[in-house]
This record gives sequence, structure tokens and C-alpha cells, in this order.
Amino acid sequence: MGSAAPADNGTVSPRTAIAVLTSGGDAQGMNAVVRAVVRTAIGAGADVYAVYEGLQGLVDGGDRIKKADWGSVGSILHRGGTVIGTARSADFRRHDGRLRAARNLVQLGIDRIVVIGGDGSLSGADLFRSEWTGLLTELVEQGEISAEQAERHTHLMIAGVVGSIDNDMVGTDMTVGADTALHRIVEAIDALASTAASHQRSFVVEVMGRHCGYLALMSAIAGGADYVLIPENPPADGWEDDMCARLRAGRSAGRRDSIVVVAEGARDRSGQPITSQGVRDLLEARLGEDTRVTILGHVQRGGTPSAFDRWMPTLVGHAAAMEVVDARPDAEPQLIGIHNNRVHRTPLMEAVERTREIPRLIDTGDYEGAMAARGSSFTEMVRVFQGIAQVAPTDVPPGSRIAILHAGGLAPGMNTAVRAAVRFGLSRGHTMLGVQGSFQGLIDGHVSELTWGDVEGWVGVGGAELGTSRAVPSVEQYYAVSRALENHGIEALLVIGGHSAYEATYRMLQERDRYPGFQIPVICLPTTIDNNLPGSEMTIGTDTALGEIVSAVDRLKQSAMASRRCFVVEVMGRYCGYLAFMGAMSVGAERVYLHENGVHLADLTTDVAEMVASFAAGRRFHLAIRNEAASVGYSTEFLCQLFAEESGGAFDVRPMVLGHLQQGGNPSPYDRVHATRLAAYCVDWLSGQIVADKREWGFVALTDGVLSTVPLKTMPDLVDMEFRRPIDPWWLELQPIMDALATEPAE
Repeated sequence: MGSAAPADNGTVSPRTAIAVLTSGGDAQGMNAVVRAVVRTAIGAGADVYAVYEGLQGLVDGGDRIKKADWGSVGSILHRGGTVIGTARSADFRRHDGRLRAARNLVQLGIDRIVVIGGDGSLSGADLFRSEWTGLLTELVEQGEISAEQAERHTHLMIAGVVGSIDNDMVGTDMTVGADTALHRIVEAIDALASTAASHQRSFVVEVMGRHCGYLALMSAIAGGADYVLIPENPPADGWEDDMCARLRAGRSAGRRDSIVVVAEGARDRSGQPITSQGVRDLLEARLGEDTRVTILGHVQRGGTPSAFDRWMPTLVGHAAAMEVVDARPDAEPQLIGIHNNRVHRTPLMEAVERTREIPRLIDTGDYEGAMAARGSSFTEMVRVFQGIAQVAPTDVPPGSRIAILHAGGLAPGMNTAVRAAVRFGLSRGHTMLGVQGSFQGLIDGHVSELTWGDVEGWVGVGGAELGTSRAVPSVEQYYAVSRALENHGIEALLVIGGHSAYEATYRMLQERDRYPGFQIPVICLPTTIDNNLPGSEMTIGTDTALGEIVSAVDRLKQSAMASRRCFVVEVMGRYCGYLAFMGAMSVGAERVYLHENGVHLADLTTDVAEMVASFAAGRRFHLAIRNEAASVGYSTEFLCQLFAEESGGAFDVRPMVLGHLQQGGNPSPYDRVHATRLAAYCVDWLSGQIVADKREWGFVALTDGVLSTVPLKTMPDLVDMEFRRPIDPWWLELQPIMDALATEPAE
């Protein structure tokens, strides 16, 4: 990333200098943090140094601490691992090692560090910070640095970013790398499920997580597993019988395979380890069935980072850089994480200590405390898994008749939501009905009962098995809809879809008092790749679509590197620019064109001038992302013609319209988990409405991590109905970050 810089010899007043390093175990997305730190700090006027091989690089110094420039981090977003290397350093744990590290930093004028790693790396960095003054005093006494140098660098300021696939750190909703690790696990479970079903075989899948069951639990939900074993919530005594009974029931209900997910740190209530091999032996002995073990190991750490593990690390990397650039000498170090898609700060050592408390709670058998420390959403998902994984019990009282239908455009995750709703509803004793063909199918009587086995295999299947349609019932058809609801004895309705679904349901609400069949509770669940619905910052299908965009652009960039080329990529989203904006941030695009901002001739003139100048200076590739409805006149074709005309033959310009591939593909792990959580909530809410004899109409919302139901009648107050998008979307607040990382500052 450059060469070592001249030493701070005490004769000049140097610029602010910061270092960035990755330490401990590698995690996908670390490179996105490094890129954001380097470019943000350079944009803020600081010098930036990349420390190679983690904390060991601080100790070794020399060519392991190199000055980074803007271009040196230009093509690393898509790469797994960490391009600056990582290592666990025994030398740094010793006083003399930290003394050498302090000398190396001061000689380069560095007194600010962004550390990307786990709790061990972060606590080691904080110890280094606390010893800093004493270390510099020693170095002055030994003649290693001058008194003037020590005086200029009296404090070490640090910020921490968690790079860990386990998602085990308190203080952030997601750690860097966890989402991609979940992708690797779910891909493996999907592949195993197909071969297991072919042979009617059982598989035990062991995943990482010595003290944290996040990966095991979420992969069990997203992969449609039968049973999961995690450290924080050991199974009750007699779990062996329960597990075998559940697997037998699944086979009796039509399932051809059985999957048990085991976290590497799983244990029973007495604290004894539960191993994947032990579970295999148990299943073979009890069920008499061929059972195989798959230990995924370090494949979970590898591979290209997901879309989420590009844009989320970009946000925290930008914030971490500004944290140290602007830090006061006496400022308490902060852990920079994410909470509800926003940057979140927690005192560093408070987060580390709270994180380390969880293994202690597990070791002492305080599993209730360990679960509470993981948070309410983690506990909620354990409950949800129990509801959807086991075959519907026969000892629950009969419930009500709940119907499910789709409306609007296709979105990955629709099948996942139906599966979860059906199985969760059956666990509550309800009769679950599926409507084929949206509202028209309801009118035509295409309504049938869905059993546990009917939705087997739907968890990871793209498309919509129930079918969907953008056509919504007209006022003249409301009577037919009402009669259909009455004829089929439907007592509650779950509508799964996008803006068309919400709008159709809202219009029906306006006429509700005129139709007896409408006197039932109704709730809408958001599934659309456009991410344009109220109450939901991430609609189901959005993450999958974003992943398809990132994957396509990655391949595009590889093909373009052999020549000097500009690409204009058009993505979907209608009048909502979420996919375009977050796609641009995830792939490192230079420009993004959104309907929310408009496309103006003056801006295009500036863009063209900057593009031509950058190619003249040696650039080989320029990427612009355009929302499909950004402008009527300034179309994708027009932009390509404009850029080509102004290139003077210095570079090629090509369009790429991604089209409906963004709606295709199997849902991502996030969309599967999110769909499952929302569907279970909707069934619970409808159940509560029925029990309380209420008939409210609403849509599910997620606010500050908590699910709730918003009255449907408020929809016009929350949505720009003309352009079908929420008012003041949260992601538009991120535009300054996009601009800061896309535009190299002038010298």
C-alpha cells in the first residue's frame, strides 16, 4: 500500500497520522473497513498507515508499517480475508514488545489507531493505550525517541471495530464477517439437504461458535434444520429423546432428510460438551439411519464478502476513522458498531467486559443470564425456531382459520414467509389456508389447506409457490372478495407482498364497513426488492437483490479490468433508490444517480470532466450506478452516449441493465431469517386479535429492533403515494459517506 514514511524527527509540525490494522482471526469484510478508514482519513487531511500482520506488525515496525494512499485500497472491497494480514502476537503481550511498538509509532508520528479484531485484540490495544505515557517515558530515557517527540504524542487514541464471524460482541447488532459466514453455512446446508433427501439420510452439521450460538441458531432457521444445539441455551434433560422424536415426526410428515446443527461450544445442562460425533452416534443408534457429520471449519471464514459485509463495514470504518481523527487526548476509546442500521458507539472496555461475561455465565450454569445478555431478539428467535421446526402438536386446542395470500411483484423470501407462517400457525392450533393467485385467486376460490409437509423445502426456494400478481381488486370486486372470505370461513388474513399489496389492502380498509367479510383482522408483511414500504427499513427480498447486484458487478469489474472502460449499471427499485445507492456503496462505484436527488445537467458536466481527467491520469475503470427511474430524459442509454462522446476515444463506455435477475435467485440467509421472524410475529398478532375479538388492520413494523403493528390507516402519512416510497428514508443520511469514499480529494 505504499512505502514507509520519513520519521518524525522533531523538526517539523507533521499532519495528524493514524494507523489501521487487522488482528486476531480474519473475517470477511475487514477489507471494507480498511478501505473506509484509509479514504476517510485521507479526505479529512490525515496521513494513514497500514500495519501489516496485525499487532505483530506494530512490534516489528519497518516495512510492516506502510503509508497508504487513495488508490492502494481501490480494489479490495470484494476480497475475502484481510489484504494487510493478521496475526496473534505473543510479542505484543509482553512489555518489551509494546515498548518497541510505541517506538515504531512515535517515530512515524502516529498516535491514533483503528483496530479491527476480536475482544482479545481490542483489549490488548486498550492496555497499550493505558501504558502509552509510561512507555514513551522509557523510550526517552533510553534515547529511542526525543523529548520533543514524546511531548507531541502524549496520548494514544484508539477506536475499535469488531471483526469476528461469531457475532459475539456486545455493543453491535452484527460484527464484521458474521453475515458472510452465515452465507457459507447456509449454502452448505442447502447443498447437504439435497443429497440427504436423495438418500433419506440425516446430517449433523457443526459450525463455529465456542461461546456464541448465533451462527448455529440463524443457520438452523435459514437452512430449515430440525434441531439446533447452542451454548447459551442447552437443551433440557432428556433432550436426546426429544430430538429423536422430532426427527421421527418430521419423517412421518413427509420430510426425506434430517438436519441437526451443532455449535462447536454446545453443551448439556450439566455443562458436558455435546459433540457433533456424539449426536451422530446417538441418531444412528436410536433411529437406525445412516447419519453423516459435516464440520464446516474455516470455510466459514472464507470467500467473497456479502453485500451486507461491504456496506456495513464501510459505515463503521468511516465512523472509526473520524473517531480517531477528531479524538480528544482524554477521550474514552469507543467500540464502533451498528444498531438498527445506524452507527453505534459503546465504550470499548465496557463492551469487551460485557462480552466476556457471557462465557462466565455459561460456565457457571446461568443460562438464563447468558440468554438475556444476548438480547431479546436472540431469545425471540430461539422461541420462533421451536415453533417452526417441530411438527404441529396434537394436544393444542383448535384455533382459527387464517389465510395467506401474496400481492404485488415477486420478491425472494415470499416462500420462506409462507412456510414460517404455516408452521408457526399450526403450532398454535390454527388451520392455515393458502390462496393461489393473489386476490383474483381468492375470488375464484383457489383456496386450500396447507399442512406442515406441504411447505417442506420452501425455506430457501426463490419465487412464490402460491403465485403473486400486481393486479389489485377494483371497488366492483370488493363484494366478491368479501363473499370469498365468508365462504371459506376465513377468520384472519395475512397479506404478503409489496406496495401493491399494501395499497390494495388500504383501499379495502376504506370500504370495510360495507362488507361483512372484511370484519376480520388483517396484517401486511413487507416483501419487495424495492425497499419502499413504511415501517420496514429492510423489506424481505432487498438483501437478496442487493447480493445479486453485487455479484453481477463483481464479475463485470473483472471483465473490464483488461481494458479502459466505463460502465453504467441500471438497477431496479422504481422510484426508490435504495438498491442503487447501497449497491454503489457495496461495490465502490464512483457515481450513483437517484430519483430522490434528481439528475441535473450541471452535475453531469462535472461528472464527465472528472471522469475524463481520471482516465487521463491512469484510471482503467469507472463505475456509475443508475436507479431505473432516476430520470426520464437522462436515461442509461443517454448517459452512455454522453460519456462516450466526451471520452475522445480514451475509454469505452458500456451499459448494463441487470433487469429481473434482481428478483430471482434463492433468498439470502438474512431474508430467510427476517421473513421467518416477521411471519411468526404476524401469526401471533392475528392470534391475539382473534382471542380478543378485535378486527384491526395493520402492517408489521420494526422500530429500534422491536416488532410492532402500525395501523394501516396511517399509511398515507408515512409514504409518498405518488412515488411509492417512504418519506425521509434512513439510507439517504449515508450520502456524505458515499461521497467521501468515492471522490479523491484534490492535492
